[in-house]
Order: sequence, then C-alpha cells, then structure tokens
Amino acid sequence: SEKGGAYRIGAAVPGAVLCDHSGFRTAWPGVIEGLSLIGSTQIQGRASLGGNLCNGSPAADSVPAVIAAGATVNIIGPNGTRKAAAEDIIIGPGKTSLAAGEIITSFDFPARPDNSGDCYMRLTPRTEMDIAVVGVGVNLTLDGSGTCTAARVSLGAVAPTPLLVKAAADALIGTKVDAAALDALGKAASAACNAISDKRGTKEYRIKTAAVMARRVAEKALERAKAN
Repeated sequence: SEKGGAYRIGAAVPGAVLCDHSGFRTAWPGVIEGLSLIGSTQIQGRASLGGNLCNGSPAADSVPAVIAAGATVNIIGPNGTRKAAAEDIIIGPGKTSLAAGEIITSFDFPARPDNSGDCYMRLTPRTEMDIAVVGVGVNLTLDGSGTCTAARVSLGAVAPTPLLVKAAADALIGTKVDAAALDALGKAASAACNAISDKRGTKEYRIKTAAVMARRVAEKALERAKAN
C-alpha cells in the first residue's frame, strides 16, 4: 500500500509482483534492482523481500538496497508487535534477531524527498543465477544546489552481515558527490569490509572491489537524484 509517498510492502509479496508495481518501481529502483536478482524468474514468483532478509545471508541481493533505503520491518510474535530497522535483522550468517515465534509481516519504506535517488549493483562471476562477491546499495538526497544532504550506504557479501556504513555516507554528505567525495566513499567502503576468501573471491579482492562498486553505485544514484 502507498500513503503520502511512503510504502508498506507485505513481507510475503512475491518479488515478481513487486517488480511489476509501477509506483514502487519508480520510487525505489535500487530496491527493485536487488529484488530482481534473486534467483530465476520462476523463483521470483514465490521469493519475497521477507524471505530474502530472513534467510540471513550476508550476500542477499535485496538486503543492502533495503537497508540503504532506510526501511523498517514490522514484526509480530507471542509477545505482540514491534518494529526494527532492516539493518538490525541479520546478526550472522543464517542468523536473525527474531525471537522464537516472531515473523516479519511487512516492510515500511519512507516517503522520498525531491532530488533523491538510489541504486543497487553487485559483482558476480556469472551474470545470472549467482551469489554476490560484493553488493552495494546507495541512497542519497540532494538540495537545490546539488549538494548531498543525506545518504545511506550498505555493503553485502563483505562481512558476516550486511553492513550500514556511516563513514561511507559521511563521505558524501555535504559534497557535490564529486571525484574527491567518491574517492573518500571508496576508501570508507573498503575500510568497513570484514571479508573472507571463498570460491567466488579472495578477501583482498572483495576489499578492493567494494571501493570500485561503491563509486559506481553512488554515481548512478546521483544521476537518478538529479533527474527527480
């Protein structure tokens, strides 16, 4: 549902259905970019934001975009209802902060200010049906002069949990998101990594790639913000 520019999305809404929602797709293209990468077309007929988050994977594609968006989740359980920030749900590989009997019922996405844009990109060995080596979500807002007034940056697949990186956001805020700011963003992204080496990439490769991906994603988010 949509109210005043804010969206409430049911946790079990299939990804394919959400990707076809023109209003949400326009408001949060970065979230759609992450969601559309979950599995195959057939899987997206059943897969959802709620399932992708509660699976607890550090490399989940929709999660960095949802975190960058500043989404909160609504939770119900034996002791009633509560809210939590999306970034507080995954606490380790395959582990969440949900108590026994709790489930996520919906996601709340805030209304978007003017001159805002978001983006999600990942690096994978294959173009489809693969797990991210690095995933990055960026959400930013500009003022009338083109200065960044707010930003959120989230990294996936570079630590035991998806990360909300304040230092990376701070590198953008107060700037025109110029070359110097993007360089600082990249350094902050690399510094935040607590990566491992596995069959998809080494620790060192992930750390270096996080900086490159963060810059690319921020540039696309900036392009979208300027167009809104």
